[in-house]
Amino acid sequence: MKLTEKKESNKMNYQKIKTLGELKKASYVQKGIKDELRENLIYNIQNKINVFEGIYGYELTVIPELERAILSRHNINLLGLRGQAKTRIARLMVNLLDEYIPYVEGSEIYDDPMAPISRASIELVNKMGDKTPISWLHRSDRFAEKLATPDVTVADLIGDIDPIKAANLKLSYADDRVIHYGMIPRANRCIFVINELPDLQARIQVSLFNILQEGDVQIRGFKLRLELDIQFIFTANPEDYTNRGSIVTPLKDRIGSQILTHYPKDIETAKKITSQEISSSLKQKENIHIPLLASDLLEEISFEARKSEFIDEKSGVSARLSISALENLLSSAEQRLLRNNESKTTVRLSDFSSIVPAITGKVELVYEGEQEGAEFVANKLIESSIKTLFEKLFPKIEKLEKQDGNSPYDDLVSWFFNESKFEILNGISEKKYSQKLLSIEPLNKLIQKYQPNTSKDDLCFLSEFVLWGLVQFKKLSKVEYSEGVEIQDPYGDYIKNM
Repeated sequence: MKLTEKKESNKMNYQKIKTLGELKKASYVQKGIKDELRENLIYNIQNKINVFEGIYGYELTVIPELERAILSRHNINLLGLRGQAKTRIARLMVNLLDEYIPYVEGSEIYDDPMAPISRASIELVNKMGDKTPISWLHRSDRFAEKLATPDVTVADLIGDIDPIKAANLKLSYADDRVIHYGMIPRANRCIFVINELPDLQARIQVSLFNILQEGDVQIRGFKLRLELDIQFIFTANPEDYTNRGSIVTPLKDRIGSQILTHYPKDIETAKKITSQEISSSLKQKENIHIPLLASDLLEEISFEARKSEFIDEKSGVSARLSISALENLLSSAEQRLLRNNESKTTVRLSDFSSIVPAITGKVELVYEGEQEGAEFVANKLIESSIKTLFEKLFPKIEKLEKQDGNSPYDDLVSWFFNESKFEILNGISEKKYSQKLLSIEPLNKLIQKYQPNTSKDDLCFLSEFVLWGLVQFKKLSKVEYSEGVEIQDPYGDYIKNM
């Protein structure tokens, strides 16, 4: 029987099991969460089932290391810069848990009926025996997450004395029944994630030592030993080690595996991530065509940002930059579509000016970048990306060309030299936009020669891209104003005036 079928049958049978005695008759086997994760992972590997669906670019790096950590029953620290899917990976681990597990009904910490650890559950099992009532916990409820902030206390994570409980039960503060359990004990038999671990104060990190090593907690002065069964996953940013805090050495020593995450290594992987993450509610995509080159250009901006001299490399450039930029890009095209009362439109290169706000809020500038200004840096990234992709699609333009040499771009540059004025207005209709660009005969010939397989829908974007690319290589010049841009020969006006 397949594991999925087995789980379904367990679900059907176990839903009828209401007492400890019935659970024993069903041959229930008690096991820890790390063994549970390990066994289900082994099955998935053997049957080629991908648990980490939607995680792209980690197939040969992070995922194999993560699988080894789970097989080793380790607590895990995911170390990487922002926007590297650390939290998403942690949440997907829930899929490796059994669909349902039994617990003592009413237990605050989901005591296993076969091996209870809290005083209340132990007393209940001793009193009622096989008649002890049990409930069932679905795997979706077996995930707890806490963002480490400076105001987190030991009481929040571990627990403290509850004076109201003491008053209601008429117990003294010396009785362990007056304890209010914190987030970690309440996550017993669950996956517990602490995000941004270095932000947790050192004295709070110390309180985790015993839980990670011996599996028990210490609350105030109570002689309390709760052998908690928890799969810990921590996330941390290397930048935090110097800017805000650090992980204390004894705590790092107790974390079994530290796995390094990374950004996508190629544009195709980055495009998959952006396409997946963009809001599914965006109906704009139905009426707006996004050329393939536009998608490549959008992702190239993030790659350029990660190696820019104006941006702090240690801070990183999140994948959220591309996601926000794409949303702005679609909104810019939609804005034009609404104003022209059209049913369909295509993303234009001029629309990329609208993504500047998405860039400026996502990058951490170094001193030189601050001096130049965030908007300047954002535009510089767009220009650098155009230049990088241009060289991949069309013949290379040398800085110094022979005077008697024939360049593939001579005819196109001559066309602009003879043209009195060529401008593209931002809000013109789709029809006028395509007529304007397709009227440049040397441009059409250039594209036909070097990119003959360009689709009809992508042709206008590529045409505009060529013009902007030649501007970056100083073959043409571009004058921007509020209504649009004017493309011209860099020396044409000067010579004509002479």
